[in-house]
Amino acid sequence: MTTLYLIPTSLGPTELVSILPAEVCAVTASLHHFVAENAKTARAFLKQVNVSHPLSIALQEIQITELNINTPAAELSALLDPLRAGFNVGVLSEAGVPAVADPGASLVRLAHAEGITVKPLVGPSSILLALMASGLNGQSFAFHGYLPTDASMRSKRIKLLEQRSQQENQTQIFIETPYRNQALLEAMLSNCNGQTLVCVATDLTLASESIKTQTADAWKRDIAKGRLPDFHKKPTVFLFLAE
Repeated sequence: MTTLYLIPTSLGPTELVSILPAEVCAVTASLHHFVAENAKTARAFLKQVNVSHPLSIALQEIQITELNINTPAAELSALLDPLRAGFNVGVLSEAGVPAVADPGASLVRLAHAEGITVKPLVGPSSILLALMASGLNGQSFAFHGYLPTDASMRSKRIKLLEQRSQQENQTQIFIETPYRNQALLEAMLSNCNGQTLVCVATDLTLASESIKTQTADAWKRDIAKGRLPDFHKKPTVFLFLAE
């Protein structure tokens, strides 16, 4: 029986041997077919894997098919053709784990509908790493992806989620396009209660990693003194918990 492998990648430029288990690299090296968010970065990832685990066939012979937000739903089924033909397939995200905040989820759902075995492999998830390091509630949490870019709608959403956080003691988690990190943090601080705990987690697993949790009021004081997090154009996870 064929298997759809969900293969984690690193969260940024780093040596894979320090991030991914050997088993993940070994499975990756054995595959001839991949579905990836971006073929160019997938090839770069496979080149890194090849350093410690030689690929079973030449890189130029490996089939990489793209699946991203622009892929029409009608084209999803064809991505499973190698599995139907008897080949295992790997799904690669741009960073971290596939199918979480990632278009790969739609392919995984289709694989289940066809009775194809789906196997997730161990690797870094920026969402869970940020939650682990935040000190906020890890028993109850919700990931919301991107908040609205419209300022008014974003403010309403933040206030609503803060109410939910307080009522349910639930950590709220977000991501943002890296060049808008400051705008999101300022929106959170403007709309949250001063005692709400806010965490900013940047460049997780990288040498430049930075994680800080404090109250919204403390963040405001830092910003007033010019002490912004070093997160401009860097992948960042935002979390808050209203107590």
